[in-house]
Amino acid sequence: MSPRALADAVQALMPLARRELAELVAFRSVADASLFPASECEAAARWIARALSALDFTGVRLLDTPDGSKAVWGELPAPAGSPTVLLYAHYDVQPPIDEAAWATDPFRLTEVGERWYGRGAADCKGNVLMHLTALRALAEVHGGMPPVHVKFVAEGSEEQGTGGLERYAEAHPELLAADAVVIADTGNTAVGTPTLTTSLRGMVTVEVRTRTLAANVHSGSFGGAAPDALVALIRVLDSLYDEDGGTVVDGLEAGRTWAGAPYPADRFREDAEVLPAVPLTGGGEPADLVWARPAATVLGIDCPGVAGATSAVQGQARALVSLRVPPGTPAADAREALARHLEAADACGAEVTVDRLGAWEPFEAATGGPAHRAMRTAMRDVFGTEPAYTGQGGSIPVCVTLAALHPDAEFLLLGVQDPSSRIHSVDESVDPTLLARMATAEALFLRRLADRSAG
Repeated sequence: MSPRALADAVQALMPLARRELAELVAFRSVADASLFPASECEAAARWIARALSALDFTGVRLLDTPDGSKAVWGELPAPAGSPTVLLYAHYDVQPPIDEAAWATDPFRLTEVGERWYGRGAADCKGNVLMHLTALRALAEVHGGMPPVHVKFVAEGSEEQGTGGLERYAEAHPELLAADAVVIADTGNTAVGTPTLTTSLRGMVTVEVRTRTLAANVHSGSFGGAAPDALVALIRVLDSLYDEDGGTVVDGLEAGRTWAGAPYPADRFREDAEVLPAVPLTGGGEPADLVWARPAATVLGIDCPGVAGATSAVQGQARALVSLRVPPGTPAADAREALARHLEAADACGAEVTVDRLGAWEPFEAATGGPAHRAMRTAMRDVFGTEPAYTGQGGSIPVCVTLAALHPDAEFLLLGVQDPSSRIHSVDESVDPTLLARMATAEALFLRRLADRSAG
């Protein structure tokens, strides 16, 4: 099959993709009923279900998962003996954070320059449209059903990390069984560089509390001798970092290196929008630091804000700490190491209590199978360059669950994101030319995977 024919078909479908992405972005599908009504998520799920039904998917339904969210499922059967490909994405999104800080309405897809802006435009509603556009183009050029058995699932609580789809899959393993799983929830190192993610760091969280006084006391009367719980907490947290700002947790290796594509420091600075005079932390190569090594982050601290602060020595303080965990380290072991490190840190004699909270496993994909070969060829034909292999510092828990349930399946992690997408931040956006290229590559992959299997 000619890549040009598929590319032309995708290009003709892009006005439809834009209209539908606008419809999908309009749903305030944040999986947190305290922020937006649960009906917004359900409406987004039903929108996807209708889109699948219009593509002649069979068995389309909303799955009631254990965390209360709904996942959308359907399938397109193929001739007997055809490989099965599971296409994954999620329709829930991060909260808009501060709607007033957006240059455009976060829930109204808006074209500015060469990009489309809106919450979920890249993460991950844009990937839903990537899948739909690929399947439509393939049906148009191929003339009917796709040449492989396609299963489709879009979950509704990935951003919340509450595990609805993972627990459902464990109870119904055959529903998501496949020879190849396309996880459309990552991105590309640049708009013109196709990228396959092969490594995901896991994550653990703990809550650390310091106590020094029965209650806050006046700093004028007692400051200088009264032990300050906030100062003690700062000391404890500071123990997690060396002089370069690199993470050091007793019992965890911190010197691994990344063997895939590099992440040049100048590009990292630009992608992360690091201020010009501020040095990078960690004292090493960015690829090693963000893909191959543990990284601690203080997610929040409970202490008085500047506005309304009083002249008092704090009697207690607490912080929420996360640790990104590279492949090769079990999440439970990393959480225990983090907790013990904090418990043993110099806290100026304060009482220190650490609660062990969540633990999500890291993931690593094998890259030598027929699905990876077909995808590499498809990406090269569409982009005109070899795909890059990168890691990702974030977690996608469903990968770990599906890999455990179906150990022979190949996993391909990709998507429509690029460094300018600003996912999880204000002004999230997608480059429509990248969406089109990724949809073309996926359509070509499905065709070529069928050819390889037949051969």
